[in-house]
Amino acid sequence: MWRNRAIFIGVFFICMLAVLLARLVQIQLIETEHFTKHNINLVEASVKQRSQEMVLDNGRGGFLDRDGESLTQQTKTVLILFPFLKNMEWDSKKIADIIGTTEYTLTKTIAEAKEPVVLGGSKPVELSSEQMTNINSLKIPGVFAVNKKYRVQNDLAEQLLGITGQNEEQLAARYPDKKLSYDTLMGLTGLEKSFDEFLLPDGESKLVYHVDATGGPLFGVNVKYVEPGNPFYPVNIKTTIDKELQENAEQLADKHGIKKGGLVLLDIETNTVAAMVSRPNINSSSPYETEGINNFMLKQQIVGSVFKTVVAAAAIDNKLDNNDAVYNCSQKINGDPDPVYQHGMLNFTDSFAVSCNNTFATIAKDLQNMDEHMLEDYANKLSLTASVGWQGSIFHSSDFKQIQDEEKGRVFLSEEARKDKNYVALTGIGQNEVRVTPLAVANMMATIARGGEKQAVRVASEIEYKNGSTLLTFDQKKLAGDTIKPYTAERLQKLLREVVENKEGTGRWFQDLPYEVAGKSGTAETGIYKGKEQLHNKWFAGYFPYDNPKYALVTVNLEVFADEGGVNPLFADMVKMVYEHDHNENKQE
Repeated sequence: MWRNRAIFIGVFFICMLAVLLARLVQIQLIETEHFTKHNINLVEASVKQRSQEMVLDNGRGGFLDRDGESLTQQTKTVLILFPFLKNMEWDSKKIADIIGTTEYTLTKTIAEAKEPVVLGGSKPVELSSEQMTNINSLKIPGVFAVNKKYRVQNDLAEQLLGITGQNEEQLAARYPDKKLSYDTLMGLTGLEKSFDEFLLPDGESKLVYHVDATGGPLFGVNVKYVEPGNPFYPVNIKTTIDKELQENAEQLADKHGIKKGGLVLLDIETNTVAAMVSRPNINSSSPYETEGINNFMLKQQIVGSVFKTVVAAAAIDNKLDNNDAVYNCSQKINGDPDPVYQHGMLNFTDSFAVSCNNTFATIAKDLQNMDEHMLEDYANKLSLTASVGWQGSIFHSSDFKQIQDEEKGRVFLSEEARKDKNYVALTGIGQNEVRVTPLAVANMMATIARGGEKQAVRVASEIEYKNGSTLLTFDQKKLAGDTIKPYTAERLQKLLREVVENKEGTGRWFQDLPYEVAGKSGTAETGIYKGKEQLHNKWFAGYFPYDNPKYALVTVNLEVFADEGGVNPLFADMVKMVYEHDHNENKQE
C-alpha cells in the first residue's frame, strides 16, 4: 500500500512539474509577445518592470495640412533628466548656464523625480539646436537634449480629424487578425477612425534606463535609445486642409458666436475641403458627454430655403421657370396673408431672389403631379441625398471611405408624405422631412459652379511614408448617378447670382465684397422650442468668385431664435478673409 501511495505521489509531482514546464514554455517561448487574450507583450512588460523610460514618440501616424505641415503633432527640443542623477555628481551649473535657468531649478526637478522627466513638465522648456548640441556634447549620463513629439493642444479641425483612445474590445473586433497590444491607441472618430489601420503604431521611440528593484542602476548609468526598425513607419495622412484658412475660419466662427453649427469651405477645382469648422468644441476631459464630439457639418440638418435650389433645377428642366407666370408672394403657402413678407406678385426669378415660399411650394406640388419622385431625383442629381465623401478601392479594402462619419440626406420618409400636397408644399421650401448635411450643400454649390459635374469630396490627398515618399494617392473621382444638364447649371448660376444682385434679394448684403458671390439663404423651423419660442437653423450657401468659381462655402447656425444668429456676417467675413489669403499668396509667387 505504501508503495502504491509513493508511486501515486511521484506521478502527481511529475505531472505538476510537466504542467509548470509547459506553462514556462508558453510564457518564455511561445506567447512571449501575445500572452493571454489581452495580447500582453511579456518581453516589453518585463523590460518595463526593470526599467525607467521616457517615450519620445508613441509611433502613431499623424495628419498634415496640404503643404505638409503637421496638424496634430509638433516636435519640441527638450531636456530629459533621469532620477539617478540625484545620486551622482554632475555638472548641473554648466547645463543651467546653457539653457539660461538656475542650478536650483535643475536639482529641485531631479530631487522630486521618481522617473525620467522633461524640464518644465507640461510646459516644457524648449531648446534651440545650438543648446541641444552644447548639452549633448557634454555627454553627461542621464542628461539628454532630444526631440520629443507632442500632441498639438489647440487642435485645428478637431471634429474632422477626430480623437483617439484605448478600447480593448473595439480593437479586437476591428482587427481580429492583428496581434496588437491591449493598450494600443485607436481612432474613435473622424479621420483618426477612417485611416486608423494606416496610423497604427509600429513601435515607440524612447530612452530606456535599466534599474534594479531599488531603482539603482542595473548596468551602470547607460541610457539606451530604442526605436522601431522600420524606416517607413509611422505614415502620415496628407489632408487637403489649408492651415491658415482653417485657423482663420475657426476664429471667425467664434467671433460671430456660433455655439452650434459651423462652416464648410471647398476648393471647387479639386473638390477638396480647404476648411471645416464645427461647434461646440470637443470637451477633451469627457468627449462623449457633450455635443462637441459630433461634427455637425456631416450630420443631417433641416435646411430650409436652400432646398429651393433643388426645386428650381427641376422647374427649369420641366419648363416651370417661365417668368411670364407670377405668384402671390404676400401669401403663406396655405393661402393666408403673410404677416412678415409682402412682396406682391413676383415671377420665378424674383421669387428665387427673395426666397418666396408660396412660389416654390406651388411649383413643388406641380412637379410632384408630374412625377412623385421628381424632388428626390433632383436632390440626388445635386448630390444632396447620397454620401459625397471620397470612397473607393484601396489595397485589400473594396469600399474605403475617407469620411466614415458622414450621414446621407433625405427628402421624404414615407409614401404618404410624398403624396400629401401639404407635405409636398413644405418639402418644396426645405421643411417637413427634408434633411441634408452642410458638406452635401457645399458640394451642391460646387457642382452648380462647375456646370453640373458631380465629384466626390476629398479631405485627404495622399498617404505618405515617414521619409516623405508616397504610399498612396487619392485621385479626383466623379460621383455616380445622374447629373443636371449644363444649361440647367448655367440657369441656376444666374438665379444664385440674382439672390445677391436683386435689391430685395436675401443675399444683397454681399454686393460689396471683394469677390462676387452667388448663393442661397435658408431659415428653417426646427420644431424645437426654448420656452415659448421656436428655434431655427440659419444658412447661407454659395460660391465665389462668380465669373471664375474657386470656392464653395456654407455657413450654418443651428437652433437659434428667429431674430438672432444670422450667418450673413460670418459668410461675408469668410469671403473677405479668403480674398486676402489668395491676394497674399499671389504676392508671394
